[in-house]
Amino acid sequence: MSFRGVSRPNASSGMGVADHSKNAFIELQRKKAHRYVIFKIDEKKKEVVVEKTGGPAESYEDFAASLPENDCRYAVYDFDFVTSENCQKSKIFFIAWSPSTSRIRAKMLYATSKDRFRRELDGIHYEIQATDPTEMDLEVIRERAN
Repeated sequence: MSFRGVSRPNASSGMGVADHSKNAFIELQRKKAHRYVIFKIDEKKKEVVVEKTGGPAESYEDFAASLPENDCRYAVYDFDFVTSENCQKSKIFFIAWSPSTSRIRAKMLYATSKDRFRRELDGIHYEIQATDPTEMDLEVIRERAN
């Protein structure tokens, strides 16, 4: 069995990152193929995998509704906005979703794997930690982006 192309975890750094996870991020960043990508930790494979992608036409509400109510996830969201100078801009947000209702084990797993995963995604502008939807609502995103 070959492990080529998958970064292997060591005890201190958390989960590995599947190639398709990095590729989905690059498609969002460079090709604008996705509005968002939601990632989850696959404990059996010991790596971060893509759970869902949202097309360019999907809204922030679609994205927020895709996050599980009682489980942790990582997500990237491509936020388009117009500046006060009327320039079209885009900022990529990394969201660490860890609802207070999720299992302690899940919270710990996502917390210990976050930095390593985040480092694999080159080109993130902002990071948000959210334990409930109000901490990552559209107003928060808009404020951070401007």
